[in-house]
Amino acid sequence: MTTPTLDFDLTIRNGRISTDSTTFFADIGVREGVIVAIAKNLPKGKRDIDATDRWVLPGGIDSHCHVEQLSGMGMMCADDFYSATVSAAFGGTTTIIPFAAQHRGNQIPEVVASYAKLAAEKAVIDYGIHLILADPTEEALTTHLPAVIREGITSFKIYMTYDRMKLDDYQILDVLEVAGREGALVMVHAENNDMIRWIAKRLVERGLTAPKYHAVAHTPLAETEATNRAVALATLMDVPLLIVHVSGLEAVRVIHSAQALGLPIHAETCPQYLFLTAEDIDLPGTEGAKFCCSPPPRDPESQEAVWQGLINGTLQMFSSDHAPYRYDTSGKLPKGEATTFKDMANGVPGIEVRLPLLFSEGVLKERMSIERFVAVTATNHARTYGLYPRKGTIAVGSDADFAIWNPEKKVTISTSMLHDNVGYTPYEGKQITGWPEVVISAGRVVVENGSLHAERGSGRFIKRGTPEPVLRQRLSGNPNSIMRKYFS
Repeated sequence: MTTPTLDFDLTIRNGRISTDSTTFFADIGVREGVIVAIAKNLPKGKRDIDATDRWVLPGGIDSHCHVEQLSGMGMMCADDFYSATVSAAFGGTTTIIPFAAQHRGNQIPEVVASYAKLAAEKAVIDYGIHLILADPTEEALTTHLPAVIREGITSFKIYMTYDRMKLDDYQILDVLEVAGREGALVMVHAENNDMIRWIAKRLVERGLTAPKYHAVAHTPLAETEATNRAVALATLMDVPLLIVHVSGLEAVRVIHSAQALGLPIHAETCPQYLFLTAEDIDLPGTEGAKFCCSPPPRDPESQEAVWQGLINGTLQMFSSDHAPYRYDTSGKLPKGEATTFKDMANGVPGIEVRLPLLFSEGVLKERMSIERFVAVTATNHARTYGLYPRKGTIAVGSDADFAIWNPEKKVTISTSMLHDNVGYTPYEGKQITGWPEVVISAGRVVVENGSLHAERGSGRFIKRGTPEPVLRQRLSGNPNSIMRKYFS
């Protein structure tokens, strides 16, 4: 920790600083949006913040959120880039990575350009972009995907479910081959589409259409089978893979077993799988639709397995999977009270409460260390998606992204206190402790005293490098791989 002879634009003094590996007390000096000094007794900057009795943590990174995106069912998210990034900032998140969604018939360059324009005009914090790939044509695979990877979009998501979005196994192998060659990371929504369709058809035929039957149709077996198949496909291609929004006990076991064999399988989970269960969906009328997402929340045994997976490293990241659909005909209830579980938009909001929920229930209740909290909410996202060390840590040379937490602040979560456009929260009335009171993005104080201090469009697009799992795999790899032996 050295102190250069520089004036500081901003200093944060007397805080308890935590990274993913250590906790210490020091001051932080910032110049031109970058950390230039970490030491005790730094001189005051042009702006000085006293963080006595506060925890200074890296700004959160939410690497799985849906913003201003049209769903496969043709429904638009309630949040645009402005409302989503404002909401993220108030919850302590300083970087998001949402999805530019290709639908069948769309050209990737146009999809990315249109989405990037929306973000540039509205975002108040920094952002990257993933690509959702639903139409892997020859041109997409040979020309368009390599081009967007070079532009810093080094990860893309594919679906094994949803009729309008899913890829078959042959297509997935094609995508994995491109990812391996070009140095990108593939994210997979792993559920067996035919299992879900088969069960859903028979439920509807029997008049079992309430929201709670969404969880019945999306059986844990569908997630487990698809997860196992995705692992097999990635193993055949000898490339890393990331399983998103893991919800079930058996899926956690599949991932853990693959990792125990040394396979480069990575995974994340989300608030709904730690703080909700299938019982929350079983409400009168259509109220349960507010809790429906895919995969759905499971039973308490799965909830505990997900907790343990997040703590022990089987699951490396905690993302919101913020999928904001209003509880009206624009989203959750396209057919009003006649809406069945097959009609409603899948997804729950959570971009603002992601960090406070885990801080309160994980750190302050001593289920995980503060260093593990930092890892799963910031550092591992940065490492996994090619942002580290610029993002995800507190170190000299890193962007000055911080959340200054009051660990004693009592909060009752309510729709009225949140900043998204959804109109409800599945965590209504939940009492938690700890909240980020000051949030700093690239050296700018963007949230303070309950107010926003950032202009629309002031966030920056962050071009991402090669994801760390890809770099590690390229350095090691499997010398017996069929791809290396016959097709390299």
